[in-house]
Amino acid sequence: MSESSAEAVEAVASAAAASAASGDGIWRRAGVAGAAIGVVAAGAAAGVAIERLTVGRGMRRKAQLALDSTGPYGTLRGTPGKAYADDGTELYYEVDDVEPEAGLSPRRRRLFGRKTPAPVTVVFSHGYCLNQDSWHFQRAALRGVVRTVHWDQRSHGRSGRGVAQVRDGLPVTIDQLGRDLRAVIDAAVPEGPVVLVGHSMGGMTVMALAAHCPELIRERVVAVALVGTSSGRLGEVNFGLPVAGVNAVRRVLPGVLKALGQQAALVERGRRATADLFAGIIKRYSFASRDVDPAVARFAERMIEGTPIDVVAEFYPAFTEHDKTEALPTFAELPVLVLAGVKDLVTPSEHSEAIADLLPDAELVLVPDAGHLVVLEHPEVVTDRLADLLTRAGAVPAGATVTGYGSASSTARPG
Repeated sequence: MSESSAEAVEAVASAAAASAASGDGIWRRAGVAGAAIGVVAAGAAAGVAIERLTVGRGMRRKAQLALDSTGPYGTLRGTPGKAYADDGTELYYEVDDVEPEAGLSPRRRRLFGRKTPAPVTVVFSHGYCLNQDSWHFQRAALRGVVRTVHWDQRSHGRSGRGVAQVRDGLPVTIDQLGRDLRAVIDAAVPEGPVVLVGHSMGGMTVMALAAHCPELIRERVVAVALVGTSSGRLGEVNFGLPVAGVNAVRRVLPGVLKALGQQAALVERGRRATADLFAGIIKRYSFASRDVDPAVARFAERMIEGTPIDVVAEFYPAFTEHDKTEALPTFAELPVLVLAGVKDLVTPSEHSEAIADLLPDAELVLVPDAGHLVVLEHPEVVTDRLADLLTRAGAVPAGATVTGYGSASSTARPG
């Protein structure tokens, strides 16, 4: 994107924001606003335009419906539960328990005394605009082997809208998400050792928990995995754009999102009208591989599309304010996995390297040809390293079998 085109994009985005804020436009104006966000954020409009010329809209829609009806991703369900945040927000979670035959052997039980110890529970926290189903591959691989908890962050998935945001008009903070995680642990894992796993915003949530409840980390947490995340300085991320484009994003996007969030119903209609553009943007910023299974790409698209625009707008400012570098030493004595995609444009791998620099005993894994959604793009790598971490932490018996549960490439199917 040249400097002149960046300026043009900024002008379009500003006009779109004003149109959305005024509320006097028809649904098409919302579409223009949504498109403006897409162009500013990704610069991917040209590629989408080419796709439109080569593949008819009707054909694309039929393909999407076929993928939605047959894709196995996001279909795993566990025992449901609810926790309540300190502001009353209802937080939805699911528990997958250990199968009896996969539990501790009599010999291992004796090592802990006469009474069987409380099982280790792995708590998974998902990223921005996703939900607990984003851990599909890892959940499938660990099912029955170790007790797991998967939860939806406030205003995401099946959790309720943030009460403090809707009722009191308070901004979302990463600190609030850390307190939400504590509420989920209190409800779903009242006793026993815990392993914390977080992707992107979920990793930031884990750091916020450490800052808020260091005693919980010291007394109960036995391992931590931070995937595609950052401890701060997200305001410096360039999203793979040249300087002019980055400056346009930083100046315009917060205001555009705020304006669109105030006209959510209008914008959602326009968002549907510009779905093809958003699909291209989502793919660019989620994956780096060329051969990602179309069903996986569509699965990610559905999760992101399912996040209301007012929630997108609500959470965005929290990331530029996020700084939990000082909380990282809380994990210093624990087995820690830090993993990232080398081609991540959202939370660049340099941020994971910075985390690992502050945790010299952590295992740092940089996955080539992987983008932000590395948990879906290269699930076999993530699952393999996570299984090793769980074994080192004593969460998984050494004799247990943890498979990679398939691949996300277009030449392989799960299972």
